[in-house]
Amino acid sequence: MSEAFDLGALLAERGGERYALHSRHLNHQLPRMLRTIGFDKVYERAEGAHFWDADGNDHLDMLAGFGVMGVGRHHPVVRKALHDVLDASLADLTRFDCPPLPGLLAERLLAHSPHLDRVFFGNSGTEAVETALKFARCATGRPRVLYCTHAFHGLTTGALSVNGESGFREGFGPLLPDTAVPLGDLDALARELARGDVAALIVEPIQGKGVHEAPPGYLRGAQELLRAHRALLIADEVQTGLGRTGDFYAHQHEDGVEPDLICVAKALSGGYVPVGATLGRDWIFQKVYASMDRVLVHSASFGSNAQAMAAGLAVLWVLESEHLVERARTVGELLRSRLAALVDRYELLSEVRGRGLMIGIEFGRPRSLKLRGGWTMLQAARKGLFAQMVVAPLLQRHRILTQVSGDRLEVIKLIPPLVVDETDVDRFVTAFTAVMDDAHRGGGLMWDFGRTLVKQAVAVR
Repeated sequence: MSEAFDLGALLAERGGERYALHSRHLNHQLPRMLRTIGFDKVYERAEGAHFWDADGNDHLDMLAGFGVMGVGRHHPVVRKALHDVLDASLADLTRFDCPPLPGLLAERLLAHSPHLDRVFFGNSGTEAVETALKFARCATGRPRVLYCTHAFHGLTTGALSVNGESGFREGFGPLLPDTAVPLGDLDALARELARGDVAALIVEPIQGKGVHEAPPGYLRGAQELLRAHRALLIADEVQTGLGRTGDFYAHQHEDGVEPDLICVAKALSGGYVPVGATLGRDWIFQKVYASMDRVLVHSASFGSNAQAMAAGLAVLWVLESEHLVERARTVGELLRSRLAALVDRYELLSEVRGRGLMIGIEFGRPRSLKLRGGWTMLQAARKGLFAQMVVAPLLQRHRILTQVSGDRLEVIKLIPPLVVDETDVDRFVTAFTAVMDDAHRGGGLMWDFGRTLVKQAVAVR
């Protein structure tokens, strides 16, 4: 008889092989990339907005797992909910019953969007988007969905068809016959709608790539145009939703905007169980599920599973009881304003923008001749290397994890857990100031690292 399965013993025995295992069996470019930029660390545990490496060093998380860790890592309320649901030994996923947890979570989500009526639960943000695309086509009887340039809505085939970044699309065609329009350009939207074949416009109220906010009045104007042409507005709130921008949904910053479909995911998981949700109007769901023989016309094998539903209910409870939406607004404004105050101090710092705890820091061409040579060297090798040159010392010297906001973008995106506080803001601003001071000296370790990045960029061309 074999020995009992012991996860702790397995990790103790094989955990040190993590990078070798990834190189052999998973995406081999990931460990290569991490080693190149000095991110090949070993993290042992995490809590809230912090995690600790193998040497016991504390790291500040300003990335939140690409937004997944909205309520922080290992929140005790979410942990308890998952223990409780496992201990309950529920008859889950029988496929032929109506368990209470999905209905309860749908009810709680819809309370934040009273103009919507029903929810479909899937397993990820891209699946929530796929659902919205299918539902829009079915409800309107039209084939084409509009999306905004530079948008990111996921990487499955339907979601990829409305992805505004060509780098993600290359090699995966042909895709669906959808069309890009510039974010904020109502005239371009009107021209496409005039063709009469548009089912919907899908839009991020604040684009994750580059952290670009829809201009004031755009969402409301787009909604009016879409309604006039009997097309739908889909709000992709996968990253911006659940308090990230200082309101429960980012589209709520603009009065009168009521999307026909809303996509959420990421933070709803509590960082534990993948989950996605598509909220919509009753008449749209009535079109999709038009008769009993279409009851399973759109479904997901693991959708509405008890663990994901319990995590989602716990997350919504935490957001409300700990006032995290309001916290995102106040702490986010503190962080943004303190960073914005540095723009006049550093010529390499171009702009600080965003809402709540979704902030973009953009760098630009310096004025002085001393700095311009280094900037030009990096730009000639590959755009985006300066931003990476800032991200690297933030981690290596100051133990703060951030990310470049997109390929070939000179923008760092900050999307920390909503539980960050004023002490974390101080830590980040102090570290960022030190890194920018070093960059503006025009030499030293930071620019040495930049030359390493240039060599790597040239090597992979």
